[in-house]
Amino acid sequence: MQQQLARHDGSPVRVLVVDDEVNIAELLAMALRYEGWDLRMAHSGTQAVAAARDFRPDAVVLDIMLPDFDGLEVLRRMRADGSDVPVLFLTAKDAVEDRIAGLTAGGDDYVTKPFSLEEVVARLRGLIRRAGTAAQADAGNVLVVGDLTLDEDSHEVHRAGTGITLTATEFELLRFLMRNPRRVLSKAQILDRVWQYDFGGQANVVELYISYLRKKVDAGREPMIHTMRGAGYVLKPAP
Repeated sequence: MQQQLARHDGSPVRVLVVDDEVNIAELLAMALRYEGWDLRMAHSGTQAVAAARDFRPDAVVLDIMLPDFDGLEVLRRMRADGSDVPVLFLTAKDAVEDRIAGLTAGGDDYVTKPFSLEEVVARLRGLIRRAGTAAQADAGNVLVVGDLTLDEDSHEVHRAGTGITLTATEFELLRFLMRNPRRVLSKAQILDRVWQYDFGGQANVVELYISYLRKKVDAGREPMIHTMRGAGYVLKPAP
């Protein structure tokens, strides 16, 4: 049995489930309560935005198709409120464009309906761990590559003393790169380590998040993240 996740203060992890299909929402809530988590449900975009403000969840399961406005708009409004909570999208669509749209909007992962409850739980556990909102037995330390530092305990990232704000997924991607400095990592390796699922083989998700990281880590500075054509990506100290 997996170790139970809890907040650092020992209280239950909070998850907001948003789906206009009440049966699906209740099924998900039941499975997540079995993990010992505190659940709140919403069945429309309006309810979801209000619940996110009031409940302050540690993770959100968010259906893209909602009756008033879609899940992408829900996420935009949550981010506008200053929330960086990790989001797992649910979608009945199987097109690559829809998957990428959710991630581009700031989502951290997605599952396509129909899905297994075990898969949703596993992905949520991964997102919550990455976000650092749950207590973990294997707390890390500070990684340093050149003038870039990453604190695995506080999730603080600095380059040349300047703080860098990352999403949960961006942080996990940078951590993987920094744990393997000067080593070329393939898209398949990154997908397996950071997302733990292959997105149906859609490795362009890696390209998308590498571009996000470059804008935050390398912007206006000597680049540290390099593309090795046909091989993958490598992080190394700036010259």
